[in-house]
Amino acid sequence: MDIKILDIVHLRQIRQNIQYPISNIQFMQKFIIHGGKKLSGAIAVKGYKNAATPIIAATLLTNKECIIKNVPRIGDVFRMIEIMESMGVEISWLETDALRIKAERVNPEKMDFKAVSRMRSSILLLGPLLARCGKFKMPQPGGCVIGARPIGSHFTALEKLGAKITKENGFYCFEAKKLEGKEIVLPEFSVTATENLMMAASLAPGITVIKIAALEPQVQDLQKFLKKMGAKIKFGNFNTVIIKGVKKLHGATYTVIPDLIEAGTFAIAAVATKSELIIKNVIRDHLDLVFDKLAEMGAKFEFDGDNVKINPVSMLVSAKIEARIFPGLPSDLQAPFGVLATQAQGTSLIHDTLYEGRLGYVNELNKMGANAIICDPHRALISGPTQLYGSEITSFDLRAGATMIIAALVAQGESVISNIEQIDRGYENIEERLKNIGADITRMEI
Repeated sequence: MDIKILDIVHLRQIRQNIQYPISNIQFMQKFIIHGGKKLSGAIAVKGYKNAATPIIAATLLTNKECIIKNVPRIGDVFRMIEIMESMGVEISWLETDALRIKAERVNPEKMDFKAVSRMRSSILLLGPLLARCGKFKMPQPGGCVIGARPIGSHFTALEKLGAKITKENGFYCFEAKKLEGKEIVLPEFSVTATENLMMAASLAPGITVIKIAALEPQVQDLQKFLKKMGAKIKFGNFNTVIIKGVKKLHGATYTVIPDLIEAGTFAIAAVATKSELIIKNVIRDHLDLVFDKLAEMGAKFEFDGDNVKINPVSMLVSAKIEARIFPGLPSDLQAPFGVLATQAQGTSLIHDTLYEGRLGYVNELNKMGANAIICDPHRALISGPTQLYGSEITSFDLRAGATMIIAALVAQGESVISNIEQIDRGYENIEERLKNIGADITRMEI
C-alpha cells in the first residue's frame, strides 16, 4: 500500500480496514500553516500542564478519591495517567476536563517503564511513591531535550529524608524504611525537586524545611492541593517551604490554575501577527513581567478581570529578553519572544539563563528569513524587523514547537512543521482552537 498524505478521517478508515498489524507502520504528523492572516475573536486558556502533572502524582499520597478539575487533555497528562494506571490506580474522566483518581491500590512493580522513559514529568512520582510504598525502581525519566537537567538534586534531597538510592542494570532503585523531616538546602531553584520534597515530606514524621525552594505558580498550586488533602505546609521567607508531616492524607477536590505559558504564547502570537484578540482565563499576577516586557516592546493590551485584550500595533521595538526563575520571565516563553524579536525594530538579546539547549529554534527562524545569530548556548541576537517566509521547519521540543507555530502564522506563504507530537504534549487541540480565531492550520498525517 502506498502511504500518502491523508486527512485524519480517511486515515482512521484505513486503520480500521487494514488486514496486517498496523504497528509495523509509523504515522508522522505535521502542521500545514498558511500565514499572513490576522487572528480575531477570543480564545480560552486551558489548565496548566506543569501544575496538573504534580497534582495528579500527589493523589498517590492517599487511598481516598480525589477529583481534579481543569485538567488539560494533552500528551503529558495522558502519559502520567498511563503510568499511574499501570500501577493499579483507578482513573477516569468525569467531564472533558475533570479526573476522578483513586489510588486505593498501588503496585510500583507493575510500573510502565517505557512510558516513564518518554516523560520528564514522571520524576514527580519519586516523592509520593517513597512516602506511600517505600520501595520501587524506575528508569531515567525522558522528555524534552533542552540542555542538562540533572536529577541529582532530587536524589540528594530525598536521601536526606531517609531514602536509599542505588542504580542497577539501568534502573534507579529507591527504598525508604522510614522518612523523617529534616532541613534541606537545594543546590538550585529546582521546581520538580521542590515538588517532590513537598509530597514526600507531607507524610514524613517531624518538620521538613526546604531552603532555596522554587516558588513558581505550579509549586504554589501543589501546596494548595496538598493542604486540601490535610497536609501542613506553608511558605516561609527567602524561598523556604516548611512542612510538618502528618500520619495520613485524605481525598480532595481541586481546580488546576490556568496555563500561564499558554496565555503568554497566545498573547505573543497576537502581538506578532498584529491582531486583535481576547485571551480568557489569565491570572495576571503570574505574568507581570511578561506583559511588562510586551509593553516595553510596544504592545498594547488591556485587562478586564481574568481576560486580556490584545490590540494591534504597527511598530515594535527591540528589547533584552532574559529568562529567569519566577517571578522572572519564564524560560518557556523565551522562544516565543524570539519570534516577536524578528518583527521588532533593532537588535534584541535573547538570554536563557536556565537552559543551554533552548536556542535551536533560532536556526529554524533563519530558514524563514530571520536575521539571527546564536552567540553561545545561552544567548542569541535577533535583528528586525524582517519578513518571514513559509518553510519546512521542525519542532525540537514542546515550547519550540509552539514558537514555530507563531512564526508560521507571521510568515507569508505555507509552512510545514514536523515533529508536532512535541506540541501535543502541552497544548490541547491546538489546531482547532487556532482555527476558531482565524488561523489557517491543518493537521496532516503521513
